[in-house]
This record gives sequence, structure tokens and C-alpha cells, in this order.
Amino acid sequence: MSFFKKFFNQEKKEDLDKGLEKTKAGFFDKITRAVAGKDKVGIEFLDELEMILVSSDVGIETTVKIIDRFEDRVKRDNYLNAAELNELLRDEIVQVLAEQNDIDYEDYVLPESEEGVPAIILVVGVNGVGKTTTIGKIAHQYKQRGHKVVLGAADTFRAAAVDQLNIWADRVGCDFYSKGMNTDPAAVAYETVKYAIDHKCDVAIIDTAGRLHTKFNLMKELSKIKRSITKALPSAPHQVLLVLDATTGQNAIEQAKAFTEATDVTALALTKLDGTAKGGVAIGITDQFKVPIRYIGVGEGIEQLQIFNKRAFVDSLFGDQMKIS
Repeated sequence: MSFFKKFFNQEKKEDLDKGLEKTKAGFFDKITRAVAGKDKVGIEFLDELEMILVSSDVGIETTVKIIDRFEDRVKRDNYLNAAELNELLRDEIVQVLAEQNDIDYEDYVLPESEEGVPAIILVVGVNGVGKTTTIGKIAHQYKQRGHKVVLGAADTFRAAAVDQLNIWADRVGCDFYSKGMNTDPAAVAYETVKYAIDHKCDVAIIDTAGRLHTKFNLMKELSKIKRSITKALPSAPHQVLLVLDATTGQNAIEQAKAFTEATDVTALALTKLDGTAKGGVAIGITDQFKVPIRYIGVGEGIEQLQIFNKRAFVDSLFGDQMKIS
């Protein structure tokens, strides 16, 4: 039985395959062509492989790691043909992803919190990456599984941000907490947590502003919000989710650098993978910043925000013809 048949229904498999088509064509198809017909791994091939990985936004450090491990495996395992060489490369990419994404989740699982205490998710990211939409889709998935959800509108500076989140709350059918525009984001975060406790919610998802005009202001604002959440519930937040736009490639890595410096990011959501050939950025970001990828967006549909599964991700990119053991 293939990996997909075991863990994914057919619709999710098709969404993932379609969502990664551009990356596969721009990245992994090049790798397949580079491997084809090779009877040895020499300097020329490794240089070609390095160029493909770097040009696909995997990043220099992660590219070097993959190539070094790949070269060692080739020497150790004495590969016999191009198919085995391709499979070794794919397995090394899985192993790099596995360093941070050790668990392959099969479904939407609430971040761990004490029994009877709501799970608090703080969502960060710059404007335009799909942050509010991602929040709405996560809320929908939790609602579908019977959880009581409240959305907290702590992005109080951007025009229409509160209204946009409210629309998602109405669409999903979950609770909504807001103090309106131009109010203190930290106060909204604090009161959202209190609301979640008082109304026996299973999860609170708190939106934040996405301004990145200076790292100092970003750190100051996010730190204040996080302190307010902790005052309301000492164990919270239980997850700090950074939303990144895959189409921005290396810019997404720069954003990840800024946000991981500003707050303790514990998980990543990578949106708009269906609109880019730069899906390799997923490998570089999780490796470079030592943070697991929790969600990937492979389409605009409300069900097309998928739980990230490293083996499914790589299996889809390389195709079903060669399975990972």
C-alpha cells in the first residue's frame, strides 16, 4: 500500500499533487533529468545539483547539507542505477525535513495544553501572506472536528483587519472577540484568552498586526502581546504560528529571520505553494530556523490548507513511482 493511500484520501492527494505541480516542474523534474543516465556521481553532477537546489530557494546552508549527505550515501550504499540514485536523494531530503518535522500528523490536532484549559495559538506574519485567511481555515478545520473556537482580533491597526477576521468567524460559525480598531493589541489578546476560559472554548486563535517597518518595534509589540497572554494564562501561548508566503522565496526566509528573533516561533504555515515553483523554500526554512512546518496551502479552497506531512510532501514531488520505505 502506498503512503498516500494509507494516510491521505484521494481528494487530499489530488490537491497536494496539483498544488505542487509548479515546484515539481521547476525543481524536481530538473533533478530527475540531472540524475538520468548517470553512472557515477562526480564534481560536475554535484555542481549541477547544487545549482538546482539553490535556484529553487532551498538555501545555501541546507543545500550543502543535502549534497554532503547525498555524496556520503552514494559512496556508502554503492548505488546501481539512476532510479536508486534518485531515491537516495529523495530520502536525504526527507531526513533533512525530519530533523524538525519528526511527527507526521494525520489530522488537525490542538496544541498541547493542560486538561480543561483552552489551547492558545498566537499567529504572526507580515501583511499579505494570507495570515487571516489561514486563521479562518484552521478555525474551520477545528470546528469540523467538534471543537469550540474563538478568534481574537489583535490586528487593530490595519484597515479592515478586524472586519476581515469577523467575516471568517461568521463563515466558520465560531466565536469572535474584538475591541475594534486602534485599540491596544495586547489588551485584545489578554481578553481573548479570558473569553476562551470563561466560555469554555477548546482553542483561541489570536491574529496580530503584520508591520515589519523596524525589528525593534516588531519585537516590542509581539513581546507585549505574548506577556499579556501569559498573564491571562501562564502556560500560554501553546503555539506561536508564523505564516509565510511561499511565492516570495528568499524573502520568506528573511521574514522568518525577523520573526524568530522577535518571538519564540514554534510552528510554520507556508501558504500559496500552488502559485510558485519555489516550494523548495519549505526545506530551507524549516532546516535553517529549526522550526517545524505545521500547515501548507495548496489552493484557495477552505479545505486546501493541509497538515504538513514530510513524507507526503516529498512523495508528491518525486511521484508515486518510487516509494520511501
